[in-house]
Amino acid sequence: MRTALTIAGSDSSGGAGIQADIKTMTAHGVYAMSAITALTAQNTTGVKSILESTPEFLAAQLDCVFTDIFPDAVKTGMVSSIPLIEVIADKLSEYGARNIVVDPVMVATSGDRLISEDAVGALKERLLPLATVLTPNIPEAELLSGEEITDAAGMERAARAISEKYGCAVLCKGGHQVNDADDLLWRGGEGRWFRGRRIATTNTHGTGCTLSSAIASELAKGLELDAAVERAKAYISGALGAMLDLGRGSGPMDHMFDLRSEFIGGERA
Repeated sequence: MRTALTIAGSDSSGGAGIQADIKTMTAHGVYAMSAITALTAQNTTGVKSILESTPEFLAAQLDCVFTDIFPDAVKTGMVSSIPLIEVIADKLSEYGARNIVVDPVMVATSGDRLISEDAVGALKERLLPLATVLTPNIPEAELLSGEEITDAAGMERAARAISEKYGCAVLCKGGHQVNDADDLLWRGGEGRWFRGRRIATTNTHGTGCTLSSAIASELAKGLELDAAVERAKAYISGALGAMLDLGRGSGPMDHMFDLRSEFIGGERA
C-alpha cells in the first residue's frame, strides 16, 4: 500500500486539518500518517482555542514516521510559527522527502491573515522551495507574487511569478470572485486550466486541506501532477455535491461520499 503523511493542525470538528486529510487519503486508497502542528478547539462556527505543538515534539513525530514508514508523499497545511516551519523544512530535507504538496495557509477565505509577517518570511525562505507543488488561493497567491489578481490573466501572472521564484509547480485556486471554480496549474513555464463548476453550498469547510491531500494521495500512487490535480478536483466536486449538512456554521464536506462497504448502513441497535 502507498503511504502519505500530513503535517498540519487538528480540527476537533473533523472537517478540516488533520482529520480532513486522513479521511481524504483513506478515500483515495493510501495509508495516512500524521504529524500534528497544533491542536484546535473549533467547530463549524469558528476556532475557539489553539494549542501549538512544541518544535521538539513535532520533530519527534516526524522522526518516528520517516524512520519507520517512509511516506510516498507529504502534504503540509497551516503552520503558524517560525520554529515549527524550520523543523518541518529541516526534517523534509534530512530525510529526502518526495512529492511534497504545500498548502501555504496564510490568508483565510474571509481575507484575514492567519500567520505573522515573520512566519510568512520563514515559509517563503525555508518551506516553499522544497515543494513539488504549491496550492495557494487567490489572496495567498497575491501575497506570494506581489500581483493583484482580478481575472484569469492575473492568475497566470501570479502563478508564473511564484513558480519562477520558488522553482516549483503552482496550482492557483480560483474563486474569490475571480472565476467560477477554475484552477490554474503552472509548471515548466506553461499553464494548464482545470475547469470547474461552482456547487451551490455553504458547507465548504476544509476544501483547501482536502484538495491538497487528494493531490498528495494521487502523487503517492505514482500519478503525474496533471492527472493528480484532475482527479483531486473531481473528488472535491463529489464531496461538495454530496450536500452533507452538519453543524450551525460552514459545515464539512462528505469525504466518504464514494465509499462502499458492507459495514456502512444496517439497522440501528
